[in-house]
Amino acid sequence: MKASQFFISTQKEAPADAEVVSHQLMTRAGMIKKLGAGIYSYMPMGLRVIQKVEAIVREEMNRAGAVELTMPVIQPAELWQETGRFEKMGPELLRIKDRHDRDFIVQPTSEEVVTDIARQELRSYKQLPKNFYQIQTKFRDERRPRFGLMRGREFIMKDAYSFDRDEAAAKASYQVMAAAYRRIFDRFGLRYRAVAADSGAIGGDLSEEFQVIAATGEDAIVYCPNSDYAANMEKAEALAPIAARAAAANSMVKTPTPGKSTCADVADLLGVPLATTVKSLVLATDVVNEAGEVVRSQVWLLLLRGDHDMNEVKVNKVPGLSAGFRFASIPEIEEHFGCRPGYLGPIGLKKPVKLVVDREVAVMADWICGANEPDFHMTGVNWGRDLPEPDVVADIRNVVEGDASPDGNGPLAIERGIEVGHVFYLGTKYSQAMSATFLGEDGKPAHFEMGCYGIGITRLPAAAIEQNHDERGIIWPDALAPFTVVVCPIGMDRSPEVKAAAEQLHADLVAAGIDVILDDRGERPGAMFADWELIGVPHRVTIGDRGLKTGQVEYQHRRESAATPVALAEVLALLKGKLGA
Repeated sequence: MKASQFFISTQKEAPADAEVVSHQLMTRAGMIKKLGAGIYSYMPMGLRVIQKVEAIVREEMNRAGAVELTMPVIQPAELWQETGRFEKMGPELLRIKDRHDRDFIVQPTSEEVVTDIARQELRSYKQLPKNFYQIQTKFRDERRPRFGLMRGREFIMKDAYSFDRDEAAAKASYQVMAAAYRRIFDRFGLRYRAVAADSGAIGGDLSEEFQVIAATGEDAIVYCPNSDYAANMEKAEALAPIAARAAAANSMVKTPTPGKSTCADVADLLGVPLATTVKSLVLATDVVNEAGEVVRSQVWLLLLRGDHDMNEVKVNKVPGLSAGFRFASIPEIEEHFGCRPGYLGPIGLKKPVKLVVDREVAVMADWICGANEPDFHMTGVNWGRDLPEPDVVADIRNVVEGDASPDGNGPLAIERGIEVGHVFYLGTKYSQAMSATFLGEDGKPAHFEMGCYGIGITRLPAAAIEQNHDERGIIWPDALAPFTVVVCPIGMDRSPEVKAAAEQLHADLVAAGIDVILDDRGERPGAMFADWELIGVPHRVTIGDRGLKTGQVEYQHRRESAATPVALAEVLALLKGKLGA
């Protein structure tokens, strides 16, 4: 490819609404162009990256035995009504009507459509297992689209769906996909972690997220540096403390804390560690009638150590809270505690509440909590003496750096990541809802056991940039770069020798199957180098008159600060070696 035949449109400045590095650099490098909120045109340079992502995904999905198809972007609402998702999904699901006033949706995902295909086409256990996948445009009407391709409304996703005869076979299909995903992400050349994830309302224990490691990532990844343990923050278990609870050493005292309504402020005032304080979080659950009216509510008090944060996913697994909860209203809090938030605690309640205590709090002695009176806290609080032993003790907090790893192999560490892939076992959630069955070996109908597997095709280049960039621009891994090699001739329009050498090297690289672009635009060296450093092509060969007099050119990797002289006759072998490695 020659640059004069391609389309290169770099910019010196990023748009004002570009908040993250990937958005800034993809726009400046001419890879994407904004059309509307969360909607982008993929320009030629960016499309080449996306196509390379797709090619790797397609090769490994095919290798794993998946079969490609394409399902419609616009889907009839009837299928989504069968599963109840047409009504249950929020405004992220874009609902539209055709000229006959029939309801349709713009697909955010395709479980309903693929299950409809399966119930019509897969009639016998002899046709199983089967895995269908597509690489297709999706649309989710995000409330606040931002960060360029990281959180857009329209995007490209690879979604795959497996169909099996029983749970054991479905879990085997899951493992095949999990292995394929590891091969895919290995080939991308990115630092990533496969982390255990919570399955949410889907249920089951098989769920993994694939996270590209980046300081700007929205997700916290918990891992053990000494083992393979990794989980997202929602899933990571905070082990029960090994040490037994210490004996009470202090009397319980109602202590003035004027104007100090947070655990941190109270700890500072009293000169004690934050870990000796206990925070009170008040939740409520509602019982509704058939008309959707609340007929009664239950108030819950959760106790966590002052330096810990509540994990909503874990709380959602506590019996009684699993059906859904909300934060209690001010009137509800005042009715039960006789006090507004800031000074709440489990002692001296006006009305009883359901009490849930985190594992750490259950073994604390001489702790501090609110006194249910403005400007006062209780110090020296102890279980068994000042309060009954807690009935419900559960892991309801986020882990923190240094907590013990659940696998017993040392302390936990935390880093940031960007989710770009997810695999999980669905079971019969959709096949039951849509009466999707096949004839089993016993001649009886059975529901398909399903799995679901997604990769954010257009999100992945953005995640790669968040991980790989510097002050000059993008640094692509070889597998994802829009071009792997750029040949930069100096004064090509003035020197027949430079022109001949550059075109011959370009031809040799093309013949060797190397993805190369020759910059024949006649740009000044500084401007030419700045463009390719911004775009992030990983390998650059510079050809100039001075070097050619001694038979040399210059090679520089995008991560290197200086070029290295190389014999023109050897540069092809050098590049082959580097790309082979």
